[in-house]
Amino acid sequence: MRAPIGRFDHATPAPDCLGELTRPVADAVRDWHGGVPADRIVYVDTDPEWADTATFVEHYGRELLGQSANCVVVAGKRGGETTLAACVVLSTTRADVNGVVRRQLGARKASFASMDTATGESGMEYGGITPIGLPADWPVLVDSAVVDLPYVLVGSGRRRGKLLVPGKAFAEIPGAVVLEGLGVA
Repeated sequence: MRAPIGRFDHATPAPDCLGELTRPVADAVRDWHGGVPADRIVYVDTDPEWADTATFVEHYGRELLGQSANCVVVAGKRGGETTLAACVVLSTTRADVNGVVRRQLGARKASFASMDTATGESGMEYGGITPIGLPADWPVLVDSAVVDLPYVLVGSGRRRGKLLVPGKAFAEIPGAVVLEGLGVA
C-alpha cells in the first residue's frame, strides 16, 4: 500500500502488522473502536537511527515536519499526588506544560516525566512513545491543530517505525481531551 503522507518504502495497515508494535500499542489497535476504522492507522517501517524528528524529516521528507506530532509524558503534582498524562502536539510546537497542561491536570506543578518513568509506565521505547496504547487512567491531552490534519505522523511505541494516523482519530483515543493552545511556538 502507498502511505497517505511521506515517502516510505513500506506502509501497512496497523491491524495487519501487530507484531511490529509494542504490546500496549498492538492491544490498542486490536481493540480500536471509533468512527475512524483501525485499518486507516498505517504503520511505516523506518530506521531507528532516524527516529528523532529533525533527522527523520531530513531523510523521509521535509513536508512531514508540518504533519508530525510529538507525544510527551508529563507529571502533574499536587500535594503528595502525581498524575501522569500524555501531551500530543505538532512537532513544530512545544507543549505548554506550565500553563495549559498544569491547569488541565489541576496540578500545582507540572513537568516532563523522567525517561525511566515515561518508558516504564507506558511500556514503550523512549523516542517512540505514542498516544495509542497508553495506560487507561492517563489523560491524553491533544492539541486541536493535531486533530485538524488529515494524517499525522507519530511514534509507534518503538524507535523503529512510525504510525500515520488520521487527525480526527486522536480525539477518539481513550482519555483524550482536545485543547486549543496546548502546542505553542
